[in-house]
Amino acid sequence: MSNSTDRIQDGLTATDAATAADTVDPTDVVLSSGFGGVGYPKRVPQALADDDRDMSLTVVSGGGVGGEIDDALVAAGQMARRFPFQTRERSRTAINDGEIAFHDRHISRFGDEVRLGDVGDPGVAIVEAVAVGENWLIPTTSIGHTPSFVAAADRLIVEVNHEQPRELEHIHDVYQRDLPPNRDPIPITEPIERIGSAAISFDAEKLVAVVETDRFDDPYSFREPTDVDGVIADNLRSFLEAELERNPTLRDRINLQFGVGSLGNALMGALSEIDFGDREVVYFGEVFQDGLLDAIDEGLLAGASATSLALSVGGQQRLFEDIERYAEDVVLRPADVSNNPALIDQFGVVGVNSAVDIDLYGNANATHIGGTNVINGIGGGGDFNRNCRLGIIALPSTAGDGSISRIVPSVAHVDHTEHDHSVVVTEHGVADLRGLSPTERMERIVDLAHPDFRADLRKYRDQALDEGGHIPMCTDFEFR
Repeated sequence: MSNSTDRIQDGLTATDAATAADTVDPTDVVLSSGFGGVGYPKRVPQALADDDRDMSLTVVSGGGVGGEIDDALVAAGQMARRFPFQTRERSRTAINDGEIAFHDRHISRFGDEVRLGDVGDPGVAIVEAVAVGENWLIPTTSIGHTPSFVAAADRLIVEVNHEQPRELEHIHDVYQRDLPPNRDPIPITEPIERIGSAAISFDAEKLVAVVETDRFDDPYSFREPTDVDGVIADNLRSFLEAELERNPTLRDRINLQFGVGSLGNALMGALSEIDFGDREVVYFGEVFQDGLLDAIDEGLLAGASATSLALSVGGQQRLFEDIERYAEDVVLRPADVSNNPALIDQFGVVGVNSAVDIDLYGNANATHIGGTNVINGIGGGGDFNRNCRLGIIALPSTAGDGSISRIVPSVAHVDHTEHDHSVVVTEHGVADLRGLSPTERMERIVDLAHPDFRADLRKYRDQALDEGGHIPMCTDFEFR
């Protein structure tokens, strides 16, 4: 463990996690740092789970967090409400069983919504840091909505994690925006330009406790790419190479974004197979995953902007061992900057995200199985799908070992409408939907389905066409 005086400055004194937890009221709205499964507090949430008091907490995080929050607090019955994203099986089960009230939101807007009281009166923010002073803190492996949370909360608890390198400060670019209507444009003109500082500032009287920890993150474990992932990556590569030749906005530079998860990470890994010519390639997205480390090491990427280092354990170790070098090319920003619609549009981002299923009209469901059981939440997919210059949805054509089609007549839950994206990719091909009418889209999307399901999908399409209308639908069709 590093020297505490290097991490806890300005005469501050650390206390134990249980004492810090005592400052949390049983019905508090608790704002937690963390995004992409990293950068979240560990000891104080565990202390809250172990607390003898009967608690009914509203827990808010910017993105996915670890088991100390979404397992331990749930198992202890201390969590009543959850916003706006979660990734753990225990919290997911409790939400779908109705034990926890859950509401997911678009990431780009959520920091403002917290500051404006849309999720309740924020009582306390619990934030992980690599260092803290009287009125400042330096985040760890994610920034997310931590600046907004610190600004909104009445009280602040800081966990100083000695296992996270202090040098992470060289990656951070904290820029706090004013609330509307007194908001200026974000003064970024290049994707990895830095406009802020390494630290988050706060009113000194907010700080009620500092706790030391030496626990590692509990980040994603990326599965090995499957054969289907590989074919999807090949189809995406072929499409992008053709698009580079025809699209004038991609003549000099391409700014890319990939959604979080194993498929997104696998698609990032395929970047080295694309012939970008002399173009500069930059990542401008929400999460920085393992595949981007390879792209930087290979000299493919000129830089990367994100809000979270959503790396595997091995990826974290790799970055930490050479953090000064990676800091030259990688910048972490608050989520309301990384996911900002104006910047996504300004840089003409090409975004690749996934979905649970997509229907013949082009509507996509990214969050619910069967339209009812939530998986994680919408996250930043909507920010990028809707605002990218070219929005792409990539997904396998089936689930359940091939027994379930992910191309369906009509999705039971809509997260991204037919207007929000331009291209769909499966292992069976690419559907470029730009400029197509609803009936033309139906024909293209049918061809993306697994052959075992195409006959039924075409039968649905034909019956819907018989019903007529601009968007022909058949409401009594039973799709197997």
